[in-house]
Amino acid sequence: MATIKVLLADDHPLILEGLRAALSKRGMRIVGETGSADEVLGRFRQCRPDVLVLDLRFGHSATGLDVARGLLSQLPEARIVFYSQFDQDEVIREAYRLGASAYVTKDQPPDVLAQAITEAARGKTYFVPAIAERLALLGVRGDDSPRARLDPREAEVFVQLANGLTNNEIAEQMSLSSKTIGVIAQAIREKLGVQRTAEMTRLAVRYGMIDP
Repeated sequence: MATIKVLLADDHPLILEGLRAALSKRGMRIVGETGSADEVLGRFRQCRPDVLVLDLRFGHSATGLDVARGLLSQLPEARIVFYSQFDQDEVIREAYRLGASAYVTKDQPPDVLAQAITEAARGKTYFVPAIAERLALLGVRGDDSPRARLDPREAEVFVQLANGLTNNEIAEQMSLSSKTIGVIAQAIREKLGVQRTAEMTRLAVRYGMIDP
């Protein structure tokens, strides 16, 4: 097949440099790089890569999952390979659910990432064997994450609560009344079986919804 064009998105310069060298060595063409989650969509439109290699965490800005969700909503044909140090089952499952072509953890050899990119460029979904096994087990156990148990508005409020915001602060951000946020917060506590903010924070971290 033709040379694969790759866009890199990671907020660590050393990671970008290492990826550029490793993938170029394997015959791929790096058409662009960015260290900002906010720039990914624009860079994707500009560079038109065959595959986007996307980190999961970008400091305190949007996560890679947020980036993928926004990108795929506008460009559903985009092919995304997540490349991250985080390997929580629920995060990986969410990445594939959103439409990612592959999820490769940073402890894997460069050849594994190159293989994932190659399969993604062909329009295929790629699973590292260990991840495939874990996802199969997760499917058997069922999804107990807050994302699965809350509706979209509740999930948004849950993340804000887990980050330590008050009902009034959340109400202001979401342009809702404090009373409405209070009702939503109570529904969240009942559905998740938690009462304290610290418990929500631990849950959100565990399922990759906020930074640790």
